[in-house]
Amino acid sequence: MNKKALLLAAAAIPVGAVAQDYTNIVLINLDDVGYGDFSYNGAYGYTTPNIDRLAAEGVRFTHFLAAQPISGASRAGLLTGCYPNRIGFAGAPGPDSKYGINPDEMTIGEVLKQKDYATAIFGKWHLGSQRQFLPLQNGFDEYYGLPYSNDMWPYHPQQGEVFNFPDLPTIDGNDVVGYNLDQNKMTTDYTERSIKFIKKNRKKPFFLYLAHNMAHVPLAVSDKFRGKSEQGLYGDVMMEIDWSVGEIWRTIRELGLEDNTLLILTSDNGPWTNYGNHAGSAGGLREAKATTFDGGNRVPCIMYWKGVTHAGTTCNRLASNIDLLPTFAEIAGAPLPKNKIDGVSVLSLIKGEAGANPRESFVYYYNKNDLEAVTDGMFKLVFPHRYVTYGAYAPGNDGQPGKLTNLELTDMQMFDLRRDPGERYNVITLYPEEAMKLMRIADEKRLELGDNLRRMKGTERREPAWIDNK
Repeated sequence: MNKKALLLAAAAIPVGAVAQDYTNIVLINLDDVGYGDFSYNGAYGYTTPNIDRLAAEGVRFTHFLAAQPISGASRAGLLTGCYPNRIGFAGAPGPDSKYGINPDEMTIGEVLKQKDYATAIFGKWHLGSQRQFLPLQNGFDEYYGLPYSNDMWPYHPQQGEVFNFPDLPTIDGNDVVGYNLDQNKMTTDYTERSIKFIKKNRKKPFFLYLAHNMAHVPLAVSDKFRGKSEQGLYGDVMMEIDWSVGEIWRTIRELGLEDNTLLILTSDNGPWTNYGNHAGSAGGLREAKATTFDGGNRVPCIMYWKGVTHAGTTCNRLASNIDLLPTFAEIAGAPLPKNKIDGVSVLSLIKGEAGANPRESFVYYYNKNDLEAVTDGMFKLVFPHRYVTYGAYAPGNDGQPGKLTNLELTDMQMFDLRRDPGERYNVITLYPEEAMKLMRIADEKRLELGDNLRRMKGTERREPAWIDNK
């Protein structure tokens, strides 16, 4: 390399930065943020410029599916690389739940600790609230946040009618530092702690899991953004989330870590549209959170890794949050868990390799072990099942939930997601070969994990850990 080339190369490296042979990972997981909730994807009444720029400079995944369309199970799948039913995890455990993540299951934190990563989670955990289930016992060096959803507290609008929640703890490490704390400060607090963690560990590999409680009801926002949007409180919250993403990204750039940091933004499930103007948008997808139609499972996902991702690209291949653990393991060169997992590495998709298609199918389990649908990314076969619908009644307003109703799908249906992402037109009779292909995939998974809808018991399901309060 000649002298001019050396000078140009040196100028491209921020002061104090040193080329590293490891990759930091920052995973920002939002709560109840839907496919249509960013301005790059059509959101109204507010803008998300930092997130829009992230999408413009990184790769945007358009067929990224949460493990299940409910917070606890989705996060269990994300952190273990397993369909939640494989590890016996269901629903959204609250303060009275006696189960949590089994210590025999490796989390992303534990996988990366094998390669000496510093690890932290700031925000919502939701893998069990008893001490043995908390992050510090499951692969994380630091933890600050809520053990479960921020509406599981005495001020729930249905408290005394449907629920009887105790005081909501905020936990620092393993210790409760307060109850029913001011939620308006949460997004800022999590962001500031995340920045402090990045700065402290800038000279070693780190994994930061920033798990915002927003935009889950009850909505809360700092004075910095209150009243700033044209969409009311929900828009204000989304603007503050965008600010948070911008602050994290700015810190990474200023510390000279951009070349060796993978930054991911996604959501745990679709929007809780039952809450009306305090809920987000599924972007035209069918139904929402708590259903296995794609309004519940398909979530936004952006990945940015300078020099690796191709700017402004879109990936329409099938991927899921259960694929993050094996992807991170491949990036870090860490061994995978000994227990069988369901995720596959999507590093080839992050790199934009031509023809890459690591995930050929996804099965939509819900509840404890109900197999409700299966997809290959183009077609989706939906089996008869009961589901909650948000469209039979008007939604709630200003933090009050609307009325829900249950419907039953009595016949098997298939949708062509290429032409009908809203899952409105049954084409099962038009593509019988595609239907049979998806049936075979579902039957294979039933033999492995079972299916309560068909009273089939699987042989490779594992149990969560339980506690006995007696």
